[in-house]
Amino acid sequence: MALPFFFLNQYQGEDRIQLDEANSRHMVAVLRMQPGEELLLTDGKGHLLQCRISEAHKKKAVVDLLKREEQPRRPKHCTIAISPVKNNARFEWFLEKATEIGVSAIIPLLTQRTEKQQFRHERMQQILISALLQSQQVWLPELSHPVRFADLIKEDSYSQKWIAHCLDTGRVSLRDQAGAGSNQLLLIGPEGDFTPQEIQLAMEAGFEPVTLGDTRLRTETAGLVGATLLCVS
Repeated sequence: MALPFFFLNQYQGEDRIQLDEANSRHMVAVLRMQPGEELLLTDGKGHLLQCRISEAHKKKAVVDLLKREEQPRRPKHCTIAISPVKNNARFEWFLEKATEIGVSAIIPLLTQRTEKQQFRHERMQQILISALLQSQQVWLPELSHPVRFADLIKEDSYSQKWIAHCLDTGRVSLRDQAGAGSNQLLLIGPEGDFTPQEIQLAMEAGFEPVTLGDTRLRTETAGLVGATLLCVS
């Protein structure tokens, strides 16, 4: 049976680790783990720690390090910049699935047609952590605070930049483009798509227009398809 997997907010190389109250309570009160039992910890920054419980306290459990591994990042750094949608549950679904697939970073993108809403960063971060643990990974996607479209397209640190849209203009298939490049950025628009002006501005900033397939997709579905093409190809 796989060892229970927990998220550690910060790891500084220590051999004895005191868990926070949430992890302690889950370990002791929910899983009913006892001293001597083993578990896995990750800080979402590449560390995988195999530990043994030494103090099973409900608020401040303590574990001793048995084995430490440092796993490198994936060769390709894939960033999805996606417009939040009015239905928070659908956007949270995207965050969960994109994490499971292995996206490196997620940027909530504010476009002209993005519906105004409150972005609950702390809740969204917890969704990423839960998906990380469920999928047994050790690199947590970077989740930024919302960024305006005009500001993001000025970013020049990416080796490849694409904008997915639905207008019937010259576009290439992302499926045919996604194999190369180590630092990739894909823009996914809101319900109603990017405006023609935004598409033009992105192209002038070096973004290549792409299509994700023959059907029109919801925003969160488009984000997931794009994430799959970039991360799995």
